[in-house]
Amino acid sequence: MTTINIDHTSRWFGNVVAVNDITMNIGPGVTGLLGPNGAGKSTLINMMGGFLAPSTGSVTLDGKPIWRNEQIYKEIGIVPEREAMYDFLTGREFVVANAELHGLDERAAKKALATVEMEYAQDRKISTYSKGMRQRVKMASALVHDPSVLLLDEPFNGMDPRQRMQLMELLRTMGAQGRTVLFSSHILEEVEQLASHIEVIVAGRHAASGDFRRIRRLMTDRPHRYLIRSSDDRALAAALIADPSTAGIEVDLKEGALRIQAVDFGRFTTLLPRVAREHGIRLLTVSPSDESLESVFSYLVAA
Repeated sequence: MTTINIDHTSRWFGNVVAVNDITMNIGPGVTGLLGPNGAGKSTLINMMGGFLAPSTGSVTLDGKPIWRNEQIYKEIGIVPEREAMYDFLTGREFVVANAELHGLDERAAKKALATVEMEYAQDRKISTYSKGMRQRVKMASALVHDPSVLLLDEPFNGMDPRQRMQLMELLRTMGAQGRTVLFSSHILEEVEQLASHIEVIVAGRHAASGDFRRIRRLMTDRPHRYLIRSSDDRALAAALIADPSTAGIEVDLKEGALRIQAVDFGRFTTLLPRVAREHGIRLLTVSPSDESLESVFSYLVAA
């Protein structure tokens, strides 16, 4: 069983700290690396793939250092997010070139292209490919040597729904076979559908780790903020403020609304309609005001 170990690893570029003292283990199965854009996901994957050296700490594959160890590429396949490719080649030529680097022939390239369903366009130049097609031919190139570890950086970008489902099924199959599959995403639903284990990083730091239910519970249990408009905001505020599910209520005269912080999400969602009904108050708007990924992830850092 192949495992990537990241031990107190940091990476900085000048005065910018991209990855800050992260420790985690990535083992067999499908792991989602979740975080907002700019969190350090690509930097971390580049260190796992041997493209970047850690500034401090270590990144190893089954105990062997990854940096400056060309032997690890027999076991690792990488699908980078960057679009830089040899556009003058056909898809088949691109995958064959990578097969030859591994000492393999065109049969391995043909199998990899079939795996990602790109045979129909294999003789077209990459310059004519859509973003989704480019993603799939990069995937074929990464699979050509049948790696035990697959690292994918935002692999679903630009894919249509059918391509997305096909790739998800492929990654599930690889995980079920005991391979170590890690993919990064800033989209919660992608991770929920695919990953058996989730690692969350925010602003270069390790924010949370576990299965999706645990991560979702952390997100649900965080304080929630709502913008609420009603037929009688002051009466509603007076009725809600006494309940322990609310930590603060502000009357926003400019918006003509209440700004409420709820610290017990489940209790508050049943309390609000009940209180409104008992006091004859009509609810006109109930809108979450802090549902951005950045706010969710920022809470996880402190959780």
